[in-house]
Amino acid sequence: MKKHNFSPGPCILPQQVFEKASQAVLDYNGIGLSVMEISHRSKEFIQIMENAQNLALEHLGLQDKGYKALFLQGGASMQFLMASYNLLETKAAYLNTGTWSSKAVKEAKMFGEVMEVASSKDANFNYIPKNYTIPADADYFHCTSNNTIFGTQLRSLPETDVPVVCDMSSDIFSRKLDFSKFSLIYAGAQKNMGPSGTTLVVIKEDILGKVSRSIPSMLDYRVHLEKDSMFNTPPVFAVYVSMLTLEWLKEKGGISSMEKINETKADLLYSEIDRNPLFKGFVANKEDRSPMNATFNLTDESVKEQFDSMWKEAGINGLNGHRSVGGYRASMYNALPLESVQVLVDVMREAERTS
Repeated sequence: MKKHNFSPGPCILPQQVFEKASQAVLDYNGIGLSVMEISHRSKEFIQIMENAQNLALEHLGLQDKGYKALFLQGGASMQFLMASYNLLETKAAYLNTGTWSSKAVKEAKMFGEVMEVASSKDANFNYIPKNYTIPADADYFHCTSNNTIFGTQLRSLPETDVPVVCDMSSDIFSRKLDFSKFSLIYAGAQKNMGPSGTTLVVIKEDILGKVSRSIPSMLDYRVHLEKDSMFNTPPVFAVYVSMLTLEWLKEKGGISSMEKINETKADLLYSEIDRNPLFKGFVANKEDRSPMNATFNLTDESVKEQFDSMWKEAGINGLNGHRSVGGYRASMYNALPLESVQVLVDVMREAERTS
């Protein structure tokens, strides 16, 4: 039985992507070679890479606006380092809303002054800070758009003339934004785009070349741009599957269509969390709730064993919350069907009836 996969990452992917990818593992487009054994210099893979890059920019509305898309390695964790290595000359401003932004702050401190303009650490990151000020002399402002562990999402950006850098690992391609407000976007593929192994970096070229330090080749965005993501051997299969997912997204009507579906899924689950006396949402303010990652706890721990047994018997996977939050986390990425959310809601209702 195919499970209802609420895993936070590696995440659920569309069934048709699995089908195309599995065939390509055996024979890519009838060439007699697997997609995992073709040369990254071959015309076949160059076409894959170019298509993936173009689709990423197309979905974000950034074609012909001075942006380039890269597919790199090392996950978002490498981008914590690379962003500051390439952009931080004197001072950077960071909004600290969770585990990953805390790690980004740690890396940036190696290269210059880091100012935390606001933090929600005081309440275990269960809200998004508001009304903070970004210093006008900062080299850039860094934020995390969606916090997978804590289930919060940054719904709006502050107005600033400072370049904005954003970690969008867990909500990339899930909602409409004016992406031209960002100078650098990065996202590990394994949350909402593809398998682990590659990281999408979308960068506005004019922000580069402004730091005085020497940058090692593997960490220099300009080197990767010059080599078109192929300074070293790229993660061929991860890029290919990400391309397939971006093609699937286009078939589904793009980000605007996906946002409506995601809102429907989130409304269904959050309505049940708010209605059902057995459950309580972790996020303090409803306006900060993430449509991608719904975090919630039991109000009566005595029913935990029963509830856990029920959702597992229903074929639900990946519902346990992160150890720093506890409880449960339902990750509702683009490929998760509404039917899976309904199954979870039905289990929650049944748990209430039988408790």
